[in-house]
Amino acid sequence: MLAHFKRHIVEKGLIFWTSVLLFIGLVILFSASKGVLVRESIFLKQCLWLIIATVLCVFIKRIDYRDFQQIAPLLYFIIILLLTAVLFIGQGGASRWIRLGIFNLQPSEFAKLVTVITLAAYLAEKDIKRFPVLLVTLFIVGIPFLLVLKQPNLGTAFIFIVIFFAIIYQAGATKGQIITLFLMGVFSSPFMWFIMKPYQRERILTFLNPMRDPLGKGYNLIQSIITIGSGGFFGKGFLRGTQTKLAFLPEYHTDFIFCAFAEEFGFIGVVVLLGIFFMFFKCIAEVIYYTRERFAKLLATGILAIFIAHVVINTGMTMGLFPVVGIPLPFISYGGSSLLVSLISVVLVVNIKENTIMF
Repeated sequence: MLAHFKRHIVEKGLIFWTSVLLFIGLVILFSASKGVLVRESIFLKQCLWLIIATVLCVFIKRIDYRDFQQIAPLLYFIIILLLTAVLFIGQGGASRWIRLGIFNLQPSEFAKLVTVITLAAYLAEKDIKRFPVLLVTLFIVGIPFLLVLKQPNLGTAFIFIVIFFAIIYQAGATKGQIITLFLMGVFSSPFMWFIMKPYQRERILTFLNPMRDPLGKGYNLIQSIITIGSGGFFGKGFLRGTQTKLAFLPEYHTDFIFCAFAEEFGFIGVVVLLGIFFMFFKCIAEVIYYTRERFAKLLATGILAIFIAHVVINTGMTMGLFPVVGIPLPFISYGGSSLLVSLISVVLVVNIKENTIMF
């Protein structure tokens, strides 16, 4: 009886908090669609993406998550092909999207989840403490990392690093391995400067000193901080965000959606939103804790790492804690690819819970 109750709480909790985040996302996107720079169609498109994602997730939920372990190599091969193709046929300021009719598909969003599945499938049957296994793991992460970096998409590329460390830690990597790899990353990071695009270097310099170019490169960050601060304690109210509606802050429906939310709902709203994300994370963490099967534990760990990294980086960059990068806020930011992958990830965690939880 107690075991069934706990199982019910974990599943319903995850679905409930996901639904709350989706509702908040639609509410703030409806508000954002009233701005002078954003068409009302973004709200309708997001609703359409939500319907598509929901239908797809109904079918995925019927699939045993263990089947993904078997097809992981195929999924990985397909996503590498897509990441390569987008470099040649991609659209956008950076080559990140593939045009599919009225929609744009972003392969890098799917690449994160596929990389998690592939890593989990490989390490479920291997000992990470063995050096050859560690090399293969680096190879699995390294290929999509470099392809995404080539687009260029520095923010998403960083997510692959988070995925790597989260999964090898859960897989049982030694402290020596983790520290060594971390130090290798730190010492090699200066070389990244020379392979960055000029606009990426400018973002780093702007992050360090936004006032060096307040009307140019530093404009977005300065306006982001102003927008958040203008919300005050209780916010300006729904549909009353002047900084966003009057287009002082560009991209307020995607990368800077957190600012739009903070302006309208204030400090109290931000605390509530972050609290909801915390409860969402907690539900996934409970699945990881109670799951006995190795593949399931590694898969859920990678999914949780993606969600946490997205929330921390997105909210942090809007407050000037991190450089501005193109990382969406899960379930909140406008974007079909992000929404689709996020919901699929949740369904996989629910699937794990239903098939492997042992209270």
